[in-house]
Amino acid sequence: MKANVTFPSAGLSLAGILYTPDSHTGAPLPAVVVSHPGGGVKEQTASIYAERLAREGFAALVFDAACQGESEGTPRGLENPFQRAEDVRAAVTYLTTRDDIDPARIGALGICASGGYVPFAAQTDHRIKAVATVSAVDINSLLVEGLGRTQGPEVLQGLLDQAGALRTAEAKGETPAVLNWAPESPEGLEEAPTLYREAQDYYRTPRGGHCNSTNEWPLRSIDHIAQFEPYALIRLIAPRPLLMIVGSDSDTAYFSREAIEKAEGPKELFVVDGATHVSLYDKDEHVTPAVAKLTDFFGQYLAA
Repeated sequence: MKANVTFPSAGLSLAGILYTPDSHTGAPLPAVVVSHPGGGVKEQTASIYAERLAREGFAALVFDAACQGESEGTPRGLENPFQRAEDVRAAVTYLTTRDDIDPARIGALGICASGGYVPFAAQTDHRIKAVATVSAVDINSLLVEGLGRTQGPEVLQGLLDQAGALRTAEAKGETPAVLNWAPESPEGLEEAPTLYREAQDYYRTPRGGHCNSTNEWPLRSIDHIAQFEPYALIRLIAPRPLLMIVGSDSDTAYFSREAIEKAEGPKELFVVDGATHVSLYDKDEHVTPAVAKLTDFFGQYLAA
């Protein structure tokens, strides 16, 4: 079963979908907040995982981040990691107010960029009793530090100059400058990293595309992203458990490996054989073992 819901986050109304088991008997349920990738919306891979977790006996809440999808906030598409983490906390708060949810048994799952946002939120929100990620990405390292490594530190300084100018332009009513999350066309991607080829095939085709996933993010998001370090204090999650799931063929798996090394307490890196970053979004042969592992993980640590 699923129901459309709304809840507040820092003064903005977020649109969500709450999945619950068909066989719910009325006893308060364990619940999992499922946070979508950067550039994604709740109807895509987040709902695939939420629906499957609901089949296994959990309530699962997906939602559009602030400024994205059907949720409130401007400029549209803004990728603010600190707001994204606040959205996760707000989703937990919403679940604690429901009579059909056990507030002492709430976990969280972050996919892709939310694999940074969810652990970051959980570091200080002790209501999140178990933390899991799928194909986690450190968006700062991927988008900002990566530019510095490949093109020099002056590139970041130039982007920050642009971000400030764009804030001024927005205040004057000008249209925000945007970049694409994924390439619009597969042409010319033969030598591109696997992640970008996969993202194009998922987000910009009928495979995973959705009308609310616009593929655009305002360039001025950079001045938020540049300050974000999702795993710097990941040790604070302990003694609560951490599970990070990656594909054996994923070119982003190093983010999870490095995060697990920094983490303390119960922690596990689970590798899905043959999977890539994006195949874990929707390919049944890879989603199925990932969900099985998540079911065992949340079943153990969100037990009554």
